[in-house]
Amino acid sequence: MNSKPVVPELFTNIRQLIDQSRNRVSVAVNAELTMLYWNIGKRINEDILDNQRAGYGKQVVSVLSGQLTAEYGSGWSEKHLRHCLGFAETFPQVEIVSALRREFSWTHLRSLIYIDDPLKRDFYLELCKLEHWSSRQLQERINSMLFERTVISKKPEETIKNDFDLLKKEQHLSSDMVFRDPYFLDFLGLKDTYSEKDLESAIIADLQRFIVEMGSDFAFLARQKRISIDNRDYYIDLLFFHRRLKSLIAIDLKLGEFEAGYKGQMELYLRYLEKYEQIEGENSPVGLILCAGKSEEHIELLQLYKSNIKVADYITGLPEKEILIARLHASVEKARLSNSLRNDSK
Repeated sequence: MNSKPVVPELFTNIRQLIDQSRNRVSVAVNAELTMLYWNIGKRINEDILDNQRAGYGKQVVSVLSGQLTAEYGSGWSEKHLRHCLGFAETFPQVEIVSALRREFSWTHLRSLIYIDDPLKRDFYLELCKLEHWSSRQLQERINSMLFERTVISKKPEETIKNDFDLLKKEQHLSSDMVFRDPYFLDFLGLKDTYSEKDLESAIIADLQRFIVEMGSDFAFLARQKRISIDNRDYYIDLLFFHRRLKSLIAIDLKLGEFEAGYKGQMELYLRYLEKYEQIEGENSPVGLILCAGKSEEHIELLQLYKSNIKVADYITGLPEKEILIARLHASVEKARLSNSLRNDSK
């Protein structure tokens, strides 16, 4: 009996139908499970509140876990029930949960519920939605303290809220949400001694991971971009384009600490790009100076924000999270001391 071969195009179409159906089922199952976990957490929380006795909450979770495991098998550990409880406490409104379950997996939400600061949690929610992070990518960004490293985290709370509102309503991404400080370039594998050319070469060699650290909307355009002004040649180390900012991004790599002269050099690059490279519909170019360190007073006095220039540290060896937290706390204390001195002088 002769069998006719399956037409390749037909096989491809059928495979697409099967895959699409599986994806829809997966999304539907995830949404239903997420709603179930929220309802369980809400019910446990109500029971605990109704029985306000010391230790009752811990006791009821333990007993309930044993009963559910006996009835439904593994998957109902005390730890999981505490995730459910935390989920309901973090997102008490069912309308919000209904929206979240359509956009995020349970694994995504489980990472977010333990972020106490609502602004920080909103930051990860909106960026995760915007850049389509996997649950693993989300956790990596939380672990690397991405929020604390963005320019926006150093702004007043009201400014952060306004930026989030613009992002939610108009999908408008501010430049403060794009740029990090510091950048972690630990994946480059650089030793203690290296040149700016080594740094640039290592970045180009591992461009994909570099762009991930920069943010997924950065598109690489050129390395050592030559520009000619009055018969003199200058070279922009790296040139990117940011899709959502709709801006060219010029990056200058410096080995040492930031120096005041770097501002003039970057301003020259930006004015050239604005005049000769910027096309209709694009916003003004942005400059990023990556250096090994910087003086905050230099940055403040030079008023770089008026020139559309950002300055950020780069770190080629990823520190322990404790070190990052210590650095963050030191920055907070410095800000408090500065504010206290200003108030005393009034």
